[in-house]
Amino acid sequence: MARNKKTPFHIQLSYLFATLIIVFGVTMGILQFKEMSRILLIEVSSQYELIGQKVVGSMLAVYERAKVQTQLLARQDLTTARSLQQRLQSVPYLAAAIDSSDATIAAYVAYPDGDLFSLREWTESDLMRKRFNAPAHTYWMVEDIGRKNGAWTETVIFLDEKCRELARETRNELAYDARTRNWYINAQQHRANDVAGTEPHYFHTDGMLGFSYATRTSDRSDAAVVGVDMEISELADVLRHGKGTPSSRIALLTHSGDVLVLQAGSGAPYLPDPVTNSEGNYTLPNLNSKDAPLLFRLFQSDQLDLLGSHQTQHDGENWETFNADIQVPDGNALRLIIASPYNELLGNIYTLRLQTILLSILIVALSIAVTVYFSRFASRPLKSLADEAVSIAHFEFSQPIKVQSNITEVDDLVRAMDHMKSTIHSFLELSVSLSSETSIDRLLARVLDELGSVVGSEKGVLYLYQPQQQSLEPAQYKSSRSSDLSVADFLCVDSSNASHPVAQACKTGPATVTMRADQCTQWFGSHDELKQERMLIAIPLIDRNANLVGAIALMMQAASIDAGRLRIAGAISAAAAVAIENQLLIHEQKVLLESFIQLIAGAIDAKSPYTGGHCQRVPVLAKMLAQAACAETGGDFADFDLSAHEWEQLHIAAWLHDCGKVTTPEHVVDKATKLEALSDRIHEIRMRFEVLKRDAQIAFFRAVTGGAERAAQQDLLDARLAQIDADFAFVARCNQGGEYLDPASIERLAQIAQQTWQRTLSDRAGIAHEELLRKQISPEPSLPVTEQLLADKAEHLIERTERDRIAADNPWGFRVDVPVHLYNRGELYNLSVSRGTLTPEERFKINEHMIQTIIMLDKLPFPRHLSQVPEIAGGHHEKMDGTGYPKRLNREAMSIPARMMAIADIFEALTAADRPYKAGKKLSETLGIMHKMEMDGHIDSAIFRLFLRSGVYLDYARQFMQPAQIDAVDIATCAAAATQSF
Repeated sequence: MARNKKTPFHIQLSYLFATLIIVFGVTMGILQFKEMSRILLIEVSSQYELIGQKVVGSMLAVYERAKVQTQLLARQDLTTARSLQQRLQSVPYLAAAIDSSDATIAAYVAYPDGDLFSLREWTESDLMRKRFNAPAHTYWMVEDIGRKNGAWTETVIFLDEKCRELARETRNELAYDARTRNWYINAQQHRANDVAGTEPHYFHTDGMLGFSYATRTSDRSDAAVVGVDMEISELADVLRHGKGTPSSRIALLTHSGDVLVLQAGSGAPYLPDPVTNSEGNYTLPNLNSKDAPLLFRLFQSDQLDLLGSHQTQHDGENWETFNADIQVPDGNALRLIIASPYNELLGNIYTLRLQTILLSILIVALSIAVTVYFSRFASRPLKSLADEAVSIAHFEFSQPIKVQSNITEVDDLVRAMDHMKSTIHSFLELSVSLSSETSIDRLLARVLDELGSVVGSEKGVLYLYQPQQQSLEPAQYKSSRSSDLSVADFLCVDSSNASHPVAQACKTGPATVTMRADQCTQWFGSHDELKQERMLIAIPLIDRNANLVGAIALMMQAASIDAGRLRIAGAISAAAAVAIENQLLIHEQKVLLESFIQLIAGAIDAKSPYTGGHCQRVPVLAKMLAQAACAETGGDFADFDLSAHEWEQLHIAAWLHDCGKVTTPEHVVDKATKLEALSDRIHEIRMRFEVLKRDAQIAFFRAVTGGAERAAQQDLLDARLAQIDADFAFVARCNQGGEYLDPASIERLAQIAQQTWQRTLSDRAGIAHEELLRKQISPEPSLPVTEQLLADKAEHLIERTERDRIAADNPWGFRVDVPVHLYNRGELYNLSVSRGTLTPEERFKINEHMIQTIIMLDKLPFPRHLSQVPEIAGGHHEKMDGTGYPKRLNREAMSIPARMMAIADIFEALTAADRPYKAGKKLSETLGIMHKMEMDGHIDSAIFRLFLRSGVYLDYARQFMQPAQIDAVDIATCAAAATQSF
């Protein structure tokens, strides 16, 4: 049997109230909308009838003013004046008559012979400006048209506002006979003083749209006809002010459908421009030619036969229309058509209906809310608990549960949920904390503290498993009370000891054991604090791969332990094991990276005795400088500080700052003489000098044997041998590179090089393949070969391969001048080096270690917090003035740690006492050299002043320099000079 669906009482009550209110609101809204729509349509119909009445009134007013004006003009002497001069005397009267009516724009008299005299108010229309060249300030225009000597002549006189003549012109090309005009013909068909009107038309003179009214001066056949022109613009004003809605359409038409005024949309009323017919006359545009399809359809339909308001449809939209005939005195009737869309006419009604609907909805909503509120009062605690459950599901723990109820079961549920919420919150907070902790020591302390709080332990020890020793070593100790114990006081646990509860728990899982006093001392150590019976909770720490990470031993006074707390402790220990495993892996990787870095640095230092312990001492000095900068509270380094990640970054960069030296050949780094390569080639040159001496001795014996005087030949031999010895001694001194080689010495080397010796053996036999390829650049000469004593040969040039070239647009931003050749081993070229032993190619090769350092470090996938290692390590040979290498960076382009590295590198290199080729300089000499470098813009002035002011130089000297090197230094003078240069 199907069960009926049950709903709460407050829901049914809400349905009932909502239904009643909705029915009431809908009914009232429909009735109100219909009644107000009917009232509004009646009002619209009345408004449209009023517009029609206004149009009729406007037409009657125009007619009455025209009638009065024409009748008065008919009594003037102007009607009998025959000359222009006589006619001009009536101009003031005509002007006054025109000004008396806003609609009147012209007054005129037509004479029986066809002459016409008119006064017209000047209008700035395109037609007027085109036909007449009126001067400035023209207000009136007089036209006098008549036939003279058989030809029509027009005299045009331009007057100002006070009817004073401004200009006059005569035209002969116009043929205008007033007797042919409609207004003249209509007037002749009426009796005197009867005003005859015309259909709306465009005035001949100015092209304005309006009516003409005229009357005969008498009933005689030779009577003159007087008339006035009236504008239709007054009707446009009536229609503009009578537009019902923004989209209403209003048209005033002639009986044939020609447009007089058209009002469509929100724009100004449309007064049609003249249309020229095939005969060249002006005509009105027809409604069919205008963009008003609705009005044209209404004009053509039978509805025009029904006056008043009607309804129609157009383009799927309902329209309210109004039709009326406007009777024009002495003329055909005009037609007035008005159409307005329903949606605009009833816009206010629609708004009111919407407001009624919204108000009804609001009342319904409020009624439902009130009903639900009171009906749910009794069930509010359960609803609150349901909300709390949702909050827990969404991990929202910011507020405790504050629900109260007099029902026992509900109150028990509140307490249970509050405990559950607190437990889940604590567990999640601990998980987040463990996963975000970066210090292994703080992590172990947090794990031990949290587990101790969960189970309420008095003491706790955390062990870490050591796979090599197969033992658990104490790593963290915590006591909730004052204790004299430390982690070092606890014994290691043999993981294979089956009797130890901690070792046993690592194999079987969490365990609870009651320990006697002797067992406590046996398992944890003979300490007075442990010599008592205790409850032990042993929890293993197992990682995600089921490997043992460690264990936790929690000790408390003997008592029963809640099983639920033990389960929570087990869950926490699982999360803690993963976190500890992660941190141990990270720690081990950092240790491995640190060992690898120091391995590289040590290999570089061990590679050549010329670098000594440089790579190991520079990091110490760089970090001493950084610590001094961080300690500053004012000046240039007031805001300088390094985070833990930035300290690690500086440490790695300092240790690897010369890692590129692994690519520098040893024979270049260790080059002690100018001719030294893999071996010192001075020995080969010495043999050539020996050959010269043997040649001299052979020449001596040949001369003596040939009969020459022995004594004379002996003198020559002695002189030659002495010269050879002196030349070699000079070459040997030049080879050492200890002194500056001036141009005179270089010239002497060139002269010595011109001496020749004879080689009888091939220099291509028994040599390496690479050297053989260089010699094969030129063909081998026939033996014996006479060669120079010192020579720069083609095979001495070692070409730079594509791999050794550095493009100008290289991705690292290197800006260095690269020598053409990789090496130049020319003998004369090397001996001619003016300072030191290195050629430009070899010096570039040594400096290239900075380029290789940056390239090597740039290839390493450093994490984000170590991304600046290449910049810091690769900038210690840059200069603050931008003349350093390899990027020619200036001070602003370098970070502070990079600038510190430059000072640390220079100071260590100058003071190092373990270089076989030089003795370490004293403090005063070193700081003097660095002071000059600072004055020349090579090192950072602010850091150099910090270096002096903080005493870092002296702290370093005491650790790494020989006592004999540490002499007195005038720091105040150096610091003051550095301040001035800065």
